Amino acid sequence: MEQITPVIDFTKELTGLFDLSGKVTFVPGGYGGIGEAIAWGLAIAGAKVVIAGRSQEKADKLAKALKAEGYDARGYTVDVASVADIKRCVDAVVSGCGHIDILMNCVGIQIEQPLLEVTEEAFDEVYTVNLKSAMFLGQAVARHQIERGTGGKHVHLLSVRSLLGVRGRGYSAYCATKGGMVTLIKQHAMELAPDNITVNGVAPTFVYTEMIRHVMENDTFRQDLLDRIPLGRIADPKDVVGPAMLFCAPASNFVTGQTLYVDGGITSSQ
Repeated sequence: MEQITPVIDFTKELTGLFDLSGKVTFVPGGYGGIGEAIAWGLAIAGAKVVIAGRSQEKADKLAKALKAEGYDARGYTVDVASVADIKRCVDAVVSGCGHIDILMNCVGIQIEQPLLEVTEEAFDEVYTVNLKSAMFLGQAVARHQIERGTGGKHVHLLSVRSLLGVRGRGYSAYCATKGGMVTLIKQHAMELAPDNITVNGVAPTFVYTEMIRHVMENDTFRQDLLDRIPLGRIADPKDVVGPAMLFCAPASNFVTGQTLYVDGGITSSQ
């Protein structure tokens, strides 16, 4: 029997693949170096951007800057070290905005300590902020999305340190938490797939932000890093925006459980 190829209206099918108009995007950690760039990208794509963090002042400042350019934005406080406060914040966002379409998790810290000097307190703090918060941010947002029944997207910001260690630096806690997030993303993706909620991660290499200023000021370390990156440069925050927006947009509707390494080729060369 002759196979009949369906006629596809590509103009219709491909229009709006990266359009986020009207989508409510919850961005914890959104006023950080990378988070702010992503927040602007989401707003430009049409999303209503909800920035959250421990500082109401910083969240409001970025929201005000976005609104000054004609975008829809607002700020909330959240202490991601508290599961109860994560739930409170997510409930407040849903109450204020009606729903959450997209979780864009930009939360993350690093406390550098050599292996033999790692303290329990520092390790626990990095674990709580990086990995535990990802678990419970995903849970809190998913509960509302499942109840609403219209699907959704979760995107978590990771690091190439989820796959690679760092020579000569004290990154035990950071690498452990980012590595754990890779598998957490896979598991959340599997559990949320029946509800049409995708879960993915974006993992950049070192990005020029205040968080790594002390590292970049070390000329030897910076040059060693540049020598290992095939594209020959450190990432800029805007380099992370496109990959993050891909996972937020309809263009990635059939992608889940994945981590995209935004690293100038470094993980392909080692």
